[in-house]
Amino acid sequence: MRLGRIGIAFTATLALASPAPAAQTIGPDLHSWARKPEIAAALTVLDAWIAATVAQREQPGLSIGIVYDQDLVWAKGYGFADLERRLPATPSTIYRIASISKLFTATAIMQLRDGGKLRLDDPVSDRLPWFSIKKNDESGPAITVRHLVTHTSGLPREVDGVNWSDLRFPSREDMVRVLPGQETVFPPDTEWKYSNLAVSLAGEIVAEVSGEPWPQYVERHILRPLGMAATRVVPERGMPGLAVGYGRRVPGRGRDVEPFVDIGAESPAGNLASSVEDLAKFVSLQLRDGPAGGRQILRGSTLREMHRVQWLRPDWQSGWGLGFSVRRAGDEVRIGHGGSLPGQRTQIEIAPAQKLGVIVLTNANDGDPLRYVNQAFTLLSPAAAKVVTVPETPKVPEPRWQRYVGRYAWKFSEMQIQILNGELTMIVPEADNPWSSRMILRPVGPNTFKMVGTGPTYEPIGELLTFEMDAKEKVTRVRTPYFYWLPME
Repeated sequence: MRLGRIGIAFTATLALASPAPAAQTIGPDLHSWARKPEIAAALTVLDAWIAATVAQREQPGLSIGIVYDQDLVWAKGYGFADLERRLPATPSTIYRIASISKLFTATAIMQLRDGGKLRLDDPVSDRLPWFSIKKNDESGPAITVRHLVTHTSGLPREVDGVNWSDLRFPSREDMVRVLPGQETVFPPDTEWKYSNLAVSLAGEIVAEVSGEPWPQYVERHILRPLGMAATRVVPERGMPGLAVGYGRRVPGRGRDVEPFVDIGAESPAGNLASSVEDLAKFVSLQLRDGPAGGRQILRGSTLREMHRVQWLRPDWQSGWGLGFSVRRAGDEVRIGHGGSLPGQRTQIEIAPAQKLGVIVLTNANDGDPLRYVNQAFTLLSPAAAKVVTVPETPKVPEPRWQRYVGRYAWKFSEMQIQILNGELTMIVPEADNPWSSRMILRPVGPNTFKMVGTGPTYEPIGELLTFEMDAKEKVTRVRTPYFYWLPME
């Protein structure tokens, strides 16, 4: 087998010495969003940077897709999906997406939760009667479904064995047999610990609760409704369109070809194979709202629940939602997941507030997809912000608002009503930052306004403020549901 690897590596070296094929662009015409001058300029720079970086790093192949809201607006392939046969990487090239598969297992769990078939806080042992493992701390709580998909179960990373060295993975029967002899690493809900075993058990729960094997459930209830026809839950060695996986670059020699692996019982944690074009449909799902039905395989409120932090790391810069990683990148909050199998490195990230998603799939152990994701956001986010910024029409205040302007006091503080930027505005002058904590008053009835906060924590946001007037239309009191202010002389 080693001699075979060396021979293929020599062929790969010759292929890399030749120019890579031209990048494969999606569709004959770019999406209208991508044709906007700011976006087109950013994509031109991104395209040039990726081509140069892939060449400089001598990467075999890479496919990238940019999703804006409900559309795959730009996608390209660079280099080769197969060096020996010189097959170019394209947006339709299939890659093993590895741990991105965990998002599909988490989605299945949430579908079953919404259908009333399980609760996130159900103990795993209630759903899997055979589940048994030694506890390193008997005083800890029961491991729940929520713990499995947030990586807070305290379970070991893998089913027992050096699976990732010998590339022999346990069957389901092996997992059920050896699990009672394993031991938790932490009590549940005390530490964040990534665990393929945990998500594998979540897949077992999907099968147990739904009555369908995990692969069949994912195919019927997620892939088909989303139109992900090219995605395979159980990919096969040598399947058409599948990128060949390569080892890392070693100076002075070609890359080894990595073997295709079957990860057995851990399939719910990392088995799927997909393309940029198909994954774009899953990314767009994350940017939709509304009730479940058809291609809306989860209601909008459930998607937002999955995106919210369930576990926050001490630096407050990253954490974990229900299946999704969550992190801050500057002013942007991004959700997503990465994946890693022999010869395949993958990453998706989504900035929900910007309705922007990036998919990067590579076929090398040193593919480093996050580097490309970060560069895409660095170039596109500022351009996207400019595109969606609509010049504001100057606001014109109602003349009668002038009667509300003044200073008002409550025993704990003073507040002022001003007309600022054409809006009736309440400020607390003694606040550390009166501008960021201001309240905009939106009229909803006679002398009654809804308080709309511009800061993140102002308590009365969304509630009503009423100006009580005397016969001369002079303010006698400013009232909220909990207290009132009196005019200051």
